[in-house]
Amino acid sequence: MFEYRFSVRGYELDSYNHVNNAVYLNYFEQARWEIMRETGLLDMLLADQIFLVVTEINIRYSKEACLFDKILIRTIIELSGPYVIFKQRMTNEDTGIKLSHAVVKTIPLNKERVPCEVPSEFDILITQTQKF
Repeated sequence: MFEYRFSVRGYELDSYNHVNNAVYLNYFEQARWEIMRETGLLDMLLADQIFLVVTEINIRYSKEACLFDKILIRTIIELSGPYVIFKQRMTNEDTGIKLSHAVVKTIPLNKERVPCEVPSEFDILITQTQKF
């Protein structure tokens, strides 16, 4: 399981003074980028000209996030056929309250933008199916 931490910034708030729902997608995406960077997979994908493209996102909002809240996103990764699936859960780190969860389905594309095999390097990221 991978963890990504950050605090809510003022410019992410909407007129109701909580994080706009679209910003949650940015949060989840940044957590995925951090996984790729921390594990070295980003460099490998760039070198091999493989692009991991989002094909589907299912997101569930549970609770609002507010200014300066400390956020924790936990992510597990699974393979399903040609897809790399990121299962992500966002919580308020101070209260432990779940804010949102998402299932993000991605597919690797080669430099011609054609689906290709999931690189074997993803094997190091795959965890057993588990509940958050």
